[in-house]
Amino acid sequence: MAELNGEAVVYYFNREQLRNNLVRVAVEITLDKEEQDKLEKIVRSSLSPVRLAQRAQIVLMASEGMRNQDIAKALGIGRVKVSRWRNRYAQSGLAGIERDLPRGTPPQKVDLKRLVDLTTQHKPAGATHWSTRKAAAELGVNASTISRHWRRLGLKPHLEQTFKVSRDPKFVEKLEDIVGL
Repeated sequence: MAELNGEAVVYYFNREQLRNNLVRVAVEITLDKEEQDKLEKIVRSSLSPVRLAQRAQIVLMASEGMRNQDIAKALGIGRVKVSRWRNRYAQSGLAGIERDLPRGTPPQKVDLKRLVDLTTQHKPAGATHWSTRKAAAELGVNASTISRHWRRLGLKPHLEQTFKVSRDPKFVEKLEDIVGL
């Protein structure tokens, strides 16, 4: 039995629903006094980010035995959102609700030594200089990754007037010493 706005709410499921797993049971949240105090402090604080306060409220309501659907209704949010933060708290505790999961793809790794060697020591087949697209295809990364590294290293292979391919076989080692790769 749970409580919603001071009223007792009883849920009835028939045996067939329970037997066939038609009823999803949310993860049970149990809080000790210290955890509950921390979460209540977050909810009451005017300095807490609104997202964190809402997540803490979800966990507190879940620890009182409320269903995800009832928590969602009481807070005016979606049931999926309640389920997400309830599960995240069950897995990771307070740290699980404090931060969102990282978005996007991780940055691409490129072998800088090979990029510098390719750019300064070799010319592409059928071209006078390397383009970001050709270098990216050669190294198997995105063109913007090549462009970013060229800018950071100060390499400008597209400028034929000032960019010369070094004939020094130890050029890469010397560049590493100077630039600090």
